[in-house]
Amino acid sequence: MSAPVFNSSIPNGGDPELVDVNAQYSGLEFHYTYIVFCGFIVWLIIPGIGLLYSGLARRKSALTLLFQSLLVAAVTTFQWMFWGYSLAYSRTAGPFIGNMANFGLKNVMAAPSPGSAVIPEIVFCLYQLLFCACTVQIVVGGAFERGRIVPSLVFGFWWATVVYCPIAYWTWNSNGWLYNLPSLDFAGGGPVHIASGWSALAYALVLGKRKHTGEKSHGRPHNTTLVFLGTVLIWFGWFGFNGGSALNASVRAMLAGFNTNTAACTGMLGWVLVDYVKHGGRFSLVGACEGAIAGLVGITPAAGYVSVWLAAVIGFITAVVCALLQNVNEWLHIDEGMDVFKLHGIGGMVGSFLTGIFATSSISMLDGVTSAPGGIDGNGIQVGKQFAEITAISAYSFLISCALLYILKFIPGMHLRVTEEAEIQGLDMDQFFDEQIGDWAIFEELDQRKMILEASSPGTPRVQEVQGQTQQAKKV
Repeated sequence: MSAPVFNSSIPNGGDPELVDVNAQYSGLEFHYTYIVFCGFIVWLIIPGIGLLYSGLARRKSALTLLFQSLLVAAVTTFQWMFWGYSLAYSRTAGPFIGNMANFGLKNVMAAPSPGSAVIPEIVFCLYQLLFCACTVQIVVGGAFERGRIVPSLVFGFWWATVVYCPIAYWTWNSNGWLYNLPSLDFAGGGPVHIASGWSALAYALVLGKRKHTGEKSHGRPHNTTLVFLGTVLIWFGWFGFNGGSALNASVRAMLAGFNTNTAACTGMLGWVLVDYVKHGGRFSLVGACEGAIAGLVGITPAAGYVSVWLAAVIGFITAVVCALLQNVNEWLHIDEGMDVFKLHGIGGMVGSFLTGIFATSSISMLDGVTSAPGGIDGNGIQVGKQFAEITAISAYSFLISCALLYILKFIPGMHLRVTEEAEIQGLDMDQFFDEQIGDWAIFEELDQRKMILEASSPGTPRVQEVQGQTQQAKKV
């Protein structure tokens, strides 16, 4: 009897005990090796966001944001394995959301992936999981300094289920309605940035403003070094985020990586220029970091559709628009302290719109198969299709996020916000039992001084001064 022949039409790629499931990838190993490498790079965005958020927060809540970054990744991984991947990438559903054909990663193994025939589906699944994890992490930034950890994780699980997965399906699944419109979104301007920006705005709106916003430390980063390190990791991770979205190791993928760095650089320059003009010739490290991130956001949907020089334009324009809208939260009367809506929501919308204008087939065809003309190729209707994507994703993500948060508010034990006392004290002391960012010896020394003075000179002005120092040190 002859040996079984590999059949790539088998849902899971075949029985590895009977056939060599690697056979059809012979000579193509460099493609999926490249995507696996890109996926590992993307993972660095997770601690990068944690460091960025922690640095932007006041010290009393910084540990919470570091902890949350890893826990969100863990919860999202379970969601993706459980049903998230199936809802986003199953192949037999209608135009709006996937079905349960791949529930529990059923048959997700060695068969060619739905995104690219040159990589196994298990590789594609891992790569897309990291996109989902990063996006959920961006969203929970809307709970900045006042949201409880456990409800944020529950919200993250269900947000990934009812917001991210449907939007990813619309955009990237071959059955999705935006995919067939088509809108152009190379690496996640809609599912990642627009959706997370509007959802973070919804989170901040439902939670309400922080207390005691008149404090000196309010709105000021406690550690710009962490902001810098977080931005560096995010920037590096974005090479895998955009460069891997070609889902092959083509020239188009390499150009996407080049465009990513270009847009981040011009975005930084654009934001620094705005700050320099607005603040009398002075600079801001945080502003430079925000500019780089704005540039990365803007180029995400366009990275595989535009030339290097147009990537520079997109990064610069996106950052300048975001910098000029510095006070958007005040205009909306919403306390969204991480500026997720400004950077990701507005930045994502600007990037998606500019993609419709600047996309050109001479770039998209660098992978050998994709023709995607935009406005500069004479396909002006593409701009309208991008506007349809922006409108649909913005409205859906904001409304569904609001509904989900209001439902959680009324579930026993799921109150979204910490108490006022806990907020003033800081999330770290409220949510953790033995850890704190900062030196405990400082607090212990102040407490000892207070006790000595209270014992020797109760009620004197000096005692009241030390008491005030102790409380202020614990609040910062």
